[in-house]
Amino acid sequence: MSARDEILKATLRLIGEQGIGAVTNRAVARSAGVSLGSLTYHFPSQSDLLREALNTFVDDEIARITTYVTALADSPMAPVQAADQVEKAIVDFTDGPEQIANLELHLHAARDPAIRDASTRSVDAYDRLATAVLTSLGIPDAEHHAPAVVAMLYGLAIRRLATGDTTGTADAFRLLLLGALPRP
Repeated sequence: MSARDEILKATLRLIGEQGIGAVTNRAVARSAGVSLGSLTYHFPSQSDLLREALNTFVDDEIARITTYVTALADSPMAPVQAADQVEKAIVDFTDGPEQIANLELHLHAARDPAIRDASTRSVDAYDRLATAVLTSLGIPDAEHHAPAVVAMLYGLAIRRLATGDTTGTADAFRLLLLGALPRP
């Protein structure tokens, strides 16, 4: 892995573990195992470093989500199975400091318009995932309902962080599905 990649990885780790405020050049260089000069060579400003780290995170996240969406497109499932799959996917996507980094991304985007595109791309990817799940369940207007599903999942992510309780996503999704499933 290149020094640049190590720097980006260390930056994301610091964001996830301690928040954006912990991202100082010295802390990142120490965590990445590179010299301060190497860090400033690759990233002349801290804004450049934060933007690149968050954009890299989003690109990786979108790749993971796209793989999952592609798999879902070819496999219709029952609501109970879908709820369990969504919970598994959420746990897989949000294991470790990346979960906090994801939320930090969105908070930072509210303050820094230069990051807003990365935040929007991330939310769009989750909307596509929710659309794929809802479509595989035969729910009409899946694209229209996807943002509500994503909003619920973000809320549950905050709840998981606050309480440490990793259960409940499948139950919440089942509850939401009962209102969206077509009536016979």
